[in-house]
Amino acid sequence: MEIRVSHNGQPENITEQSAPGELLDWALKRFSGWRIATTTAFGMEGCALIDMIAARTDRFLVIYLDTHFFFPETLDLKDRMVLRYPNVQFVNRGTTLTPDEQARKYGPKLWESDPDLCCKLRKVEPMVEAMKDVDVWFSALRRSQSETRRAIGVVEWDWKYQLIKVNPLANWERADVWQYIQEHNVPYNALHEKGYPTVGCTHCTVAVPGSKPDDYTRAGRWPGQEKIACGIHGGGI
Repeated sequence: MEIRVSHNGQPENITEQSAPGELLDWALKRFSGWRIATTTAFGMEGCALIDMIAARTDRFLVIYLDTHFFFPETLDLKDRMVLRYPNVQFVNRGTTLTPDEQARKYGPKLWESDPDLCCKLRKVEPMVEAMKDVDVWFSALRRSQSETRRAIGVVEWDWKYQLIKVNPLANWERADVWQYIQEHNVPYNALHEKGYPTVGCTHCTVAVPGSKPDDYTRAGRWPGQEKIACGIHGGGI
């Protein structure tokens, strides 16, 4: 598929097979002056994408959602990323609902009794509010992360948030991400070396025995449940 976009009267072509750097160069030029942001949960893909963007622009917005259930390793990584990228503005748009308030209103351990509601309160609803201030969303999704993500485009319209979504890493495998992390000395979550392929909330993420940093599986998320995604991307992806 070829994507044709006119910018200042000059046609530009990118394809579904374009490399991440090419896509970012195109998108940053094409959407210059628009409200652009990326989001991260401080997993490996998000860190790689932030590094790529930070190398291409003087100022950039990164939105994260502190669910109040971050691992200590995730909080440590956030601090390291802030120091590493002074040209990046890291903004927490997470919920103000405290764990105690949630327990009083919805009962204890909501992540066990109704994990979808827990994610809605702590991730989805805050993301909806955050995306109201964004025109173009740079996402670190990859097609090989799950069956439900295989159809994502490198550039697409996001109906959930009513904005343009750019997925520069869509064609990469986890091994490509890990290679980039190593070659560019990008900070990454220490949990990846402790058997955690993906990183979420403390109550809903477990280690996957034998997992290495260049492995990817969602088997460690919401163990024992059919749930595989928190819902912030919509469409079950």
